[in-house]
Amino acid sequence: MLENSGESPALSIVVPVYNGAATVGELVKALRALEIEGGLEIVLVVDGSPDNSLDVCKQLAAEPGAPVTVLSLSRNFGEHNAVMAGFARARGAYAITMDDDLQNPPEEVRRLFEHARDGNYDAVYTYYEEKKHAAWRNLGSRFTNWCADKLIDKPPGLYLSSFRCVSRFLRERVTSSYEGPAPYVDGLIFQITQNVSRLQVNHLPRAEGRSNYTLRRLLRLWLAMFLNFSVMPLRLATILGLVFGALGAVAAGITIVEAILSDRAPQGWASLMVAVLVLAGVQLVVIGMIGEYLGSMFLAVNRKPQYLVREVFRRGTEGLDIEHPKVDTRAAGQPHREPSQEPRRREN
Repeated sequence: MLENSGESPALSIVVPVYNGAATVGELVKALRALEIEGGLEIVLVVDGSPDNSLDVCKQLAAEPGAPVTVLSLSRNFGEHNAVMAGFARARGAYAITMDDDLQNPPEEVRRLFEHARDGNYDAVYTYYEEKKHAAWRNLGSRFTNWCADKLIDKPPGLYLSSFRCVSRFLRERVTSSYEGPAPYVDGLIFQITQNVSRLQVNHLPRAEGRSNYTLRRLLRLWLAMFLNFSVMPLRLATILGLVFGALGAVAAGITIVEAILSDRAPQGWASLMVAVLVLAGVQLVVIGMIGEYLGSMFLAVNRKPQYLVREVFRRGTEGLDIEHPKVDTRAAGQPHREPSQEPRRREN
């Protein structure tokens, strides 16, 4: 195993931790037991967890074995933000992302890594014969994957799993290409590469507690994909406007012809009110969609942070080393302002 040497490992394992105090210790123990050619490191990103996950992770970092780096974020930013923070700190030739709930068996990590390495893939996604989630989450996942097929240039049939492996090439470009506050890692991946494969793995029932993904969190994640990585919604709004405009023109023509040829006044006030309400609803939806785009731009321009790292913990020669990243650097968070280096003036 790779101890605290300066060499880059073959594999980095990035684990966002939120309410994971009961399971993350068993996960790290199982990962440290793996025999990975070239060594591995584990990056635990504690995403503002309200339980004692940070204390548990610090204790794990101090123990012997494969090196563990613990990032303590300043508050809860969300899973994809935490993954971006872990990617920024990972050093391996490949990086695997996985949850802290033990639903992804640690023994599948080696298979996933070797499949990506031997096939020279930029990314490998896992999929399951049977997913041990609640029915509503499985339905939501299928809907999200269907939307991804249409919006982010995802290869058809590829299941977007959080248990994935990416190469260093892809990881470095994902972290450097996006500084906005609402990252969607899969959207960023498919903006960069189509050299993607998939691998079937086992999926286990949740060992402890319940999922941290509420309906609200899933909706926010879906909106991040829907609005931040495609202009397709705006094109759909344009098409919708043209369709309703054409229907209005046809209806107006029919009404005019009826008024000329009939002795009775045009009828249908109820249908008129329905049409007005439908059109008003469509207009409000389109305006709201445009507002979401403008809101995302506003937050990005005002530099809402993607994540902020409060402290970094690693095992040192004399206990646990603590790093306090310098403000406005990439190590401290995203976005960042690195001070420019002014050229020195030469004295004559």
